[in-house]
Amino acid sequence: MRNNMIGHELGGRYEIIERVGGGGMALVYKAHDILLNRNVAVKVLRQQFVHDEEFIRRFRREAQSAASLSHPNVVSIYDVGQEDETHYIVMEYVEGSNLNEVILERAPLQADEAVRIALQICDALEHAHHNQIIHRDIKPHNILIGKNGRVKVTDFGIARAVTSSTITQTGSVVGSVHYFSPEHAKGVSTGEKSDLYSLGIVLYQMLTGRLPFLGESPISVALKHLQEDFEEPRAVNPHIPQSVENIILRSMRKNPAERYVSADEMQQDLETCLLPERLNEPKIEFGDEDPEATRVMPAIKGSGEVSPAVSGLAASAANISGGDTDDRWNSTGLAEPGKRKWVKPVVTVVVTLLILALLFLGFRLFLDYIDTDEVDVPYVVGMTEQEARGKLEEAGLKVEEPIIREIRDDVPIDVVFDQTKQNMTVKAGSFVKLYVSLGPQMEQMGNYVGQSYTDVRNSLITLGVSEDSITKEDVFSEQPSGTIISQTPANNEEFDPKTVEIHFTVSKGLETFEMPNLVGLTEKEAIQKIIDSQLTLGPGNGIVKEPGYSPTGQVTEQFPYKAGDPVAKGAEVSITVSSGLPEEALRYTFNISISPAVAGKSSEIRIVYSDARGENVECCKRTISDTQSFPVDVVLAPNTEARVTVYRDNEWVDMFSKTYDEVRSGDAGSSETIPGTQPQPPAEQPVQAEEPPNGPNGDEPVDHNPSSNNGGNNDEQQ
Repeated sequence: MRNNMIGHELGGRYEIIERVGGGGMALVYKAHDILLNRNVAVKVLRQQFVHDEEFIRRFRREAQSAASLSHPNVVSIYDVGQEDETHYIVMEYVEGSNLNEVILERAPLQADEAVRIALQICDALEHAHHNQIIHRDIKPHNILIGKNGRVKVTDFGIARAVTSSTITQTGSVVGSVHYFSPEHAKGVSTGEKSDLYSLGIVLYQMLTGRLPFLGESPISVALKHLQEDFEEPRAVNPHIPQSVENIILRSMRKNPAERYVSADEMQQDLETCLLPERLNEPKIEFGDEDPEATRVMPAIKGSGEVSPAVSGLAASAANISGGDTDDRWNSTGLAEPGKRKWVKPVVTVVVTLLILALLFLGFRLFLDYIDTDEVDVPYVVGMTEQEARGKLEEAGLKVEEPIIREIRDDVPIDVVFDQTKQNMTVKAGSFVKLYVSLGPQMEQMGNYVGQSYTDVRNSLITLGVSEDSITKEDVFSEQPSGTIISQTPANNEEFDPKTVEIHFTVSKGLETFEMPNLVGLTEKEAIQKIIDSQLTLGPGNGIVKEPGYSPTGQVTEQFPYKAGDPVAKGAEVSITVSSGLPEEALRYTFNISISPAVAGKSSEIRIVYSDARGENVECCKRTISDTQSFPVDVVLAPNTEARVTVYRDNEWVDMFSKTYDEVRSGDAGSSETIPGTQPQPPAEQPVQAEEPPNGPNGDEPVDHNPSSNNGGNNDEQQ
């Protein structure tokens, strides 16, 4: 068999994924059934058993027998095969954990959960026993619990594959000694009742969190199964109902005849054990198992008939004396010497006088009794014990000891709920027996500090506490959110689930506030703001420097918290700072000559640009009265465009743009010009009727249309 099965494909069908468990005889792997596209469990026989022909033959036969089982609580067996020296069984894969892991994590379990699990195991055993299959190795490790809560019993086939040859090779009985039945420990043939004994131990372990028998070696544990009594479950966990303890006590009897007759009988008992009328049923009793406990003494031979007690005494005397007989013993007593015959009449007279004296005394006592005053018995039910005692003593009666004390959910503690005599007249000095309540069944408060509030609340509700009786207060703290910080009642305090008021203080995590905006600040400003906000810089120095289109030293990004995100004090924040323009960035300067709107008058000029560094950035604002040049520096990134927009007297005048490719190719172009307009002639100046063809000075004709002056705008018209 291969040492490493991972990745191997068994039978050309089952691809081994990972190892998920193993025992003394086999290893278990999770595998994928390529043919049916599903996950399966593959159990592979260990190397030391692959050459034992008898074992292999029985292994296959028992595996095939187990494959015939079809039950929702039994792990299904799909296939049995061999590849070279690898013998394997393919089974249903159960997603979940085994019962041993559940016990280690959460034991002792609640009675209802333990009974629910035991019921499903018992149902599986009943089906197997009906098909003449005995498991022989029931233990928590062989009980799988799926994520849906379904219980699955496994290892039916392997358990029956253990034979005398296996025992001969190993020198010991194969199995789990802590779950052995006494007959299993003796090495004799085991049957259905052996499985029920093991199930009783599993139920014991679920409810107490411990095993009934422990020892320094397997042999010492096996001897305890045969010879010693175990500590009763309710002595370990008093919360176990008596009806459930009775099931454990019966299933774990050393004498198989005193156990359940079948798994079906045990299953019926489990189905009803948690009914209210059974919870406090009487403890189950068994007869004396020791056949030597009672002996019959031999009869003593003699001429007259004597009582058995006298016969036994005589026999003892005979044994002491060595067995010799004595003729002085007869039916009338010991023979007296003849000279003492006066003794008998004297004794007779004395005895007669003594009897007469006793009769006289008794008669006087009887007269005193019948002359005793009679009193009415007061009704003390509903009074406290102290009040009831006082009331009865006041009436001339006495309280019979001991007082019977019982748990009563409907009667407060120390209150009388019954009395033996009521509504009647009795002799003064008579005794009245009282029944006093111990109050409701009390539970002990656990230490829930540090646990999840949701989990604790659900467990208390399961215990019988009302949902409305559980309150909480959420506070900020360093504990994780949802963790209990304090509790009332305190740890180990007793409480009545029906009346208790439970309050928890629960953490809602660290106090949070809005994350400040660091983007756009300088590196120094951002660091100071982080410190002022009681935050810390992230791993390293928390500062990452990267090229960018923001000014050098300006914060371009903050993480993991953006501006406005909720953040707690002490949280780590990192920032990204611009280290300058990237290598591919290009600079370009727009040179724009701008004239006032009207020559000789002032105009306000405002220039806005958009480039790789941002949108609609105002670069300059100036008032001019003559033509002036405005250089505008822009930065371009690949596949981008820079735009410059000019506003004159708060009105859009023109817009210029350059693409990244134009600037890179050197096509810088010429300077841009924004002209103004010529002033209009005064309104009162008359227009001449005729002018020379070439104007008054011989020049070209003057165009008096204001709109023809370079397309400029006249302020008066606007």
